[in-house]
Amino acid sequence: MQLNTHLKLNNSLNGDVIELKPDYAKISLQTSDTMRCDDEGLVHGGFAFCAADFCAMASVNHPFVVLAKSEVKFLAPVKVGDMIIFEGNITSNDGRKQTVSVVGKVGDKDVFMGEFKTVILEKHILC
Repeated sequence: MQLNTHLKLNNSLNGDVIELKPDYAKISLQTSDTMRCDDEGLVHGGFAFCAADFCAMASVNHPFVVLAKSEVKFLAPVKVGDMIIFEGNITSNDGRKQTVSVVGKVGDKDVFMGEFKTVILEKHILC
């Protein structure tokens, strides 16, 4: 299956697609020193959110999908060097409105979970 959305993202900051199926995406984010927010090596949560959002968009996989709302939980800290694997599954599909559940793990440990409400627009949001 081919990715049809968010094709110009900087994957080193947003993650790489490692699996893509209808209504499902798996994204890996290799954390790096660029994401560090302190001397201890804590990764800023915004990078996890960006990768989870990308996972939700890839799960919908439409060129004009946008995020309308999200509710997320940061469950555990992530440190520089960790690899986060995000899995997104569409849990509700009402035509143009879809809800995607995304879970992020480092190894076997859940570090992130969220629900992303998306909308598929008829044309690009800036047009």
